[in-house]
Amino acid sequence: MPAVPAYVSRAMFPAAATAHARSGRGGGAGRRRLSCRGLGQAFWIMSMTASTYYGNLRPISPWRWLFSIVVPVLIVSNGLKKKSLDHSGALGGLVVGFILTIANFSFFTSLLMFFLSSSKLTKWKGETKKRLDSEYKEGGQRNWVQVFCNGAVPTELALLYMIENGPGEIPVDFSKQYSASWMCLSLLAALACCAGDTWASEVGTVLSKSPPRLITTWEKVPVGTNGGVTVVGLVSSLLGGTFVGIAYFLTQLTFVNDLDISAPQWPIIVFGGLAGLLGSIVDSYIGATMQYTGLDESTGMVVNSPTNEAKHIAGKPILDNNAVNLFSSVLLALLLPTAACGFWPRE
Repeated sequence: MPAVPAYVSRAMFPAAATAHARSGRGGGAGRRRLSCRGLGQAFWIMSMTASTYYGNLRPISPWRWLFSIVVPVLIVSNGLKKKSLDHSGALGGLVVGFILTIANFSFFTSLLMFFLSSSKLTKWKGETKKRLDSEYKEGGQRNWVQVFCNGAVPTELALLYMIENGPGEIPVDFSKQYSASWMCLSLLAALACCAGDTWASEVGTVLSKSPPRLITTWEKVPVGTNGGVTVVGLVSSLLGGTFVGIAYFLTQLTFVNDLDISAPQWPIIVFGGLAGLLGSIVDSYIGATMQYTGLDESTGMVVNSPTNEAKHIAGKPILDNNAVNLFSSVLLALLLPTAACGFWPRE
């Protein structure tokens, strides 16, 4: 039998010794720690095997595997407890969270800030929103469809990023790593777009002193109308995208080692803010034209599907809100990184 390589021995046998020492004491907590550690090591062995077989893949450390499993589970469990997600949304969130986390920690923090801020803002002034929106749910209770429409584009990009570059953090530098940098900004654009739209909807509806105007005709429309925009909402979308961009930027400063020989990373913040603002505008335009909005005259509430009691305000019943979000994120993810390449500073 061939000898076990030294790095494998150092990584695995201390954990085995620790497991043996704790097997007689520590109870359930000790077994849970062993279970998590063993899971991380099992995935690490799989990645080592894959890297040996394919030759061009970097093995993923057991700690990265462990972090990518445990942290999304904790976040999703908390979201389920606080009704930010339903059970199907929690399952979808686990998949999205795991893939983005193991691919790049900058992806993870951007996703985390989007999820946490959106959940908080959805609950903020919930009683006011309940009177305006016929489909309002306490806490948000996002299902798998909503998770998919917000997370499908980032998840696919994270998978492509790992195929192209392998897991790990890299500086955004088009002159040295064009494809990987393009995918990083594309993923950020998709998340910032979703964050900008959410911030605009959740903040603009309750803080704006003036009624929204339909983005296609600029006519005044009821609060909650698809395609209605306000100054407060647009500023909020800019701040939402910037918030996600700052999270990405700070993670770059923390985990990327060769920033001193790479292009400046601060434009990531500007890019995030721009993606949030443009995402909200694109979402509003699609919503105003391809998503039905009516006013139920019996309740005075805005509705998103035609009924006998609803007076038509704008849009055709082609897409629902989830599809509008998906189309918006796809457009921003495709267009913005290419445009940013021409303006991105070089080293």
